[in-house]
Amino acid sequence: METAERFRAAVEKRDLTALDDLFTEDIRLYSPVKFTPFEGRAAVLGLFGVLVRTLEDLRYLGRLEGTVETSADGTEAPTVILPFRATVNGKQIHGIDQLQFDETGRVKEFTVMVRPQSAVHALGEAVLAGLIADGLAG
Repeated sequence: METAERFRAAVEKRDLTALDDLFTEDIRLYSPVKFTPFEGRAAVLGLFGVLVRTLEDLRYLGRLEGTVETSADGTEAPTVILPFRATVNGKQIHGIDQLQFDETGRVKEFTVMVRPQSAVHALGEAVLAGLIADGLAG
């Protein structure tokens, strides 16, 4: 999936402009710290603006490909999982980014899973502070 490699390169370079074209207009991002997804390209790009400032030493460790049932309608979609490691406020994070693609190859659903619990807490606090600072949350 060319989109996955472009995504990985954009995140590692902290290039938000390069991310814009990779997401569908109605993308949904499922976060480990929020029950409801971030919905829409503008909201997801705003979140990534915070994430690229918050995640220190982010590095992707590999790539897994397959298909996964979509949450929207139960059909299967091409999917890439990118395992990563990063640091937030001194806490080591292990996680995965799961990217599901639409028929044009753009990211339609994005799920992030993170461990351990202390890292999830640190990430949630840091992201919320960044969203508030950027005027994206109250």
